[in-house]
Amino acid sequence: MSSRAAHRYALSVLQLAGELKQIDIVAEDFSMLYQTLKSSRDLLLFLKSPIIKREKKKAVVKELFQSNVRPLTMNFLSLITAKGRDELLPEIIEQFVKLNEERQGILKVGVDVATPLTQNQVEQLTKHLENITKKKVQIQFKTNPTVKGGFVVRVGDTVWDASVKRQLELLWEKFVGEN
Repeated sequence: MSSRAAHRYALSVLQLAGELKQIDIVAEDFSMLYQTLKSSRDLLLFLKSPIIKREKKKAVVKELFQSNVRPLTMNFLSLITAKGRDELLPEIIEQFVKLNEERQGILKVGVDVATPLTQNQVEQLTKHLENITKKKVQIQFKTNPTVKGGFVVRVGDTVWDASVKRQLELLWEKFVGEN
């Protein structure tokens, strides 16, 4: 669940980066920061700790990232650390990515398949989903043997179940309903 504060910070940095024509630069920096935070549990715990003073956090963040990120990103990091919002950094980055994808008209789609699709099938499915959604689709495939055949598409809260398993369930419901 996303916090409103993380959304507001992400929106602000996206708008500022847009005005300065540095969205791609900030996105690149945020990607590196996100990977660093996800791979370092200690750093994440350090940022979330209410015991550590803001000045100490600000100094550590500056030492760790100043030579690795651009000035706009560093200024943003300094701001959220000074405001005591550094524990929201992973969530802010996730919101930034989401907002940036929306701005670009990109839609992330999850597809469960029983076995990996051929390149031709992937292209056809992508084209079909882009026609339906009117957005550029990025598909994330997951192999799921319970699908049995066909596929299950998840777009946000919407699910399109074109699996053999679902077709068999519908057939079963039809037979049971007639008796």
